[in-house]
Amino acid sequence: MSAEPIVRKVACPGSFDPVTNGHLDIIGRAAGLYDEVVVAVLVNRNKSSLFTVEERISMLTEVTAGYGNVRVDSFYGLLVDYCRTHEIPVIIKGLRAVSDFDYELQMAQMNRGLAGVDTVFMPTNPEYSFLASSLVKEIATYGGDVSSLLPVSVHKRLLSRLDEVRR
Repeated sequence: MSAEPIVRKVACPGSFDPVTNGHLDIIGRAAGLYDEVVVAVLVNRNKSSLFTVEERISMLTEVTAGYGNVRVDSFYGLLVDYCRTHEIPVIIKGLRAVSDFDYELQMAQMNRGLAGVDTVFMPTNPEYSFLASSLVKEIATYGGDVSSLLPVSVHKRLLSRLDEVRR
């Protein structure tokens, strides 16, 4: 009688508004460590986003298509509830700076206490240590060049959306 193989699953949560090369760095590295990476897009009805959840899922699906073990989904509410429902025992979080760690450690401890879901911290590639979606949007809004910070297809969609907003 053979035992069921253990599938190592991890959730990589975020708003991804829009997905940056920093996000892709963490997703790609996680894909090399886990059997399945679930990129979990947060649905936050109280927050104004530039892209809809469906658009963010579409962009993420496109830019992660090269990974056979990455899938994209969305969630509303507590991430640990999503993880429990989908039998995901681990959350992976990229850390850009020490200031990220202070907040993320509290969240990790809470998630472990609430649902037994562990968190793995992955330091970001120094090339992306300053990168945040909100900063990218702000720079692009004022005409700054963010092309090196985003996948090509995402950059095109960002510029197109900003043109729509300006009209």
